[in-house]
Amino acid sequence: MQGALLFIISAVIVLAIVITLIITIFKKKHKKYYQDIYDELEREKNLIGSTPVLLELSKLEPIIKNEKMEEKYQKWEERFDIIKNEELPKIDDMLIELDTLLDKKEYKTAKFRIAKLEIEVYKAREQADDLLEQIKEITLSEEKYRSIISKLKTKYRTLNKEYNEHKNLYEEMAEAIELQLENIEKRFLEFEQAMDDNMYSDVVHIVKALDTMIEHMDIVVNEVPDLMLMCKQLIPKRIKEIEDTSKDMIEKGYPIEYLNLDYNLEESRKNVGIILDRIKVLNLEDCMFELKTILDYLDSIFVDFEKERLSRKVYDEGIRDFNKKLKKTDKVVTDIYEQLDDIKNMYDLNEEDVNIIYEVNKDLTSIKDDYKNLLNRVKNKTTPFSLITKEIDELTIRLKQTESTLDVALKSLGNMYEDEQRAREQLGEIDKLLKECKEKMREFKLPIISDNYFVELNEANEAIEEVIKELSRKPIVIKTLNTRVDTARDLVLKLYNTTLNMLKNAKLSEMAIVYGNRYRFLHSDIDEGLDRASKLFFKGNYESSLKVCIDTLSLVDDNIEGKLKRL
Repeated sequence: MQGALLFIISAVIVLAIVITLIITIFKKKHKKYYQDIYDELEREKNLIGSTPVLLELSKLEPIIKNEKMEEKYQKWEERFDIIKNEELPKIDDMLIELDTLLDKKEYKTAKFRIAKLEIEVYKAREQADDLLEQIKEITLSEEKYRSIISKLKTKYRTLNKEYNEHKNLYEEMAEAIELQLENIEKRFLEFEQAMDDNMYSDVVHIVKALDTMIEHMDIVVNEVPDLMLMCKQLIPKRIKEIEDTSKDMIEKGYPIEYLNLDYNLEESRKNVGIILDRIKVLNLEDCMFELKTILDYLDSIFVDFEKERLSRKVYDEGIRDFNKKLKKTDKVVTDIYEQLDDIKNMYDLNEEDVNIIYEVNKDLTSIKDDYKNLLNRVKNKTTPFSLITKEIDELTIRLKQTESTLDVALKSLGNMYEDEQRAREQLGEIDKLLKECKEKMREFKLPIISDNYFVELNEANEAIEEVIKELSRKPIVIKTLNTRVDTARDLVLKLYNTTLNMLKNAKLSEMAIVYGNRYRFLHSDIDEGLDRASKLFFKGNYESSLKVCIDTLSLVDDNIEGKLKRL
């Protein structure tokens, strides 16, 4: 019991000691925090007091040569006296008051005083820095502006040299440019005079004016030759080429009146003249842009010329094709009209079937009328070919729609002849595709051909024979014939795809085996795999043979499949 009591008393004593230590450390840190702030504010105050304003003012005394400078000097001196004799003593008093509060450990009040003191220090520092900067603007102005003028003189000399070396490029602009260069040289002399008289407020304006003038003349010297070249040579030459080309195209029958060239070219000449007048007074703003815009327009005319030439070629080709299709369709419609009574007697036609023919004939008559009107306009040169080609396209679309309607009419009338011809054409294509399969098989001599292939070949042959039988029957049952043709086409296409795949697999497999022979000695798995692939190849299982080859050769070449596919 006594031991437990003794332990509790000891723990309480230790805890009290720890708490006391923590409070002591906290108070020391708190005091040090405010003391550091005090020291920093005092250092800031001392820095303000040591601002070299008086030193800079002393530099001004030898260069005061006019009343304006004397007036500035006195104002700056008065401002510094206010900082030194009013602002800084005020900050000293506030520091003393803060130090007293810190000694009394009145930190709550001290925090408020610190905030006010920081504001006063900031204001005093800003005033001192601003005053020093204004004074240095004068004391350093000679070195500063001499450096700027030195750079401007270098730029001017380079500019002047560039102008004199290529003076012949400026033609009648030379006098205006030289006058402006003389003005720049006069400004340099004004600068020297202002510097000698310590008229620094004037120096600022002179330097800015020189910078602007030289910058402008740099643009003038660099752009005027190009502008003169565009005004005097490029654009006039381009206009002359357009006039000559348009004259030649008109003689060849091109309708280009829609371009309104006479008016637009005259306006281009006027605009070039206006721009040239502006260049002569060195007003180059937007001149390059406007001249390039004129050139772009002139270039666009050549594009229009070329468009008309191409459109005429397209028109010549399109009109031939359209005329050919129109005659063909017209002949079919005429033939149907001539046989319409016989067809009505042969087939049980309803009124709707007959009306389709009437509608086709009506649409075709409208197309022929529009086509005739188009030819007349081409003959009279009233419409450009670029628009005519669009009309040809529209007529072609209308004719195709009429042909589609005609096809529907032919089908609804059950025109056996057309279906028979179509079947014979498809039979020829199918038979040609079958022969191609046989030729490909003969070209690549396979060691063995699977029974499945011969089954597909026999099915294709039998399907073709069925088509031939249907065509030889009288009368031909069109529905049955179409079914036979579709079946034969599907079977031959299937055989064709089978042939291509088999030959491709056989070829790739053979190449892979030959390619892989070089790696047989590296590993027994490769040797064994290639042997297995060869056996599958000679058994006619080419797809499996190729797969075994790829799996085997992947042991030495990860990209073997990609290489084979690219072959």
